[in-house]
Amino acid sequence: MLQDLENNLSELEKKILNLHKNHQNLTERFSELNTEHEELKKKYDEERKKNQVLAEEQKNIKLYSAISGNPEHNRLMKNHINRLVKEIDFCIAQLQNSGL
Repeated sequence: MLQDLENNLSELEKKILNLHKNHQNLTERFSELNTEHEELKKKYDEERKKNQVLAEEQKNIKLYSAISGNPEHNRLMKNHINRLVKEIDFCIAQLQNSGL
């Protein structure tokens, strides 16, 4: 009976040590994955910013092309001018409402 208890305690101790070892390994792996996640997040943000810059550059190239008379981009130019006119109208309306 006493021998059985000792065996059970010994096995419990082994299991506890094994669980502790597994916990440490999982904690280390979590830390590694967390670091990797942060690095990937930074890379994603950098690539997103590059993408935004390229999209803006592409938009500007199309606009310059439209200004230079390229018939493929006339509609883009008209839309851009309409947008600017609306902004100017809005500003004028605000100035009139403020009493200036």
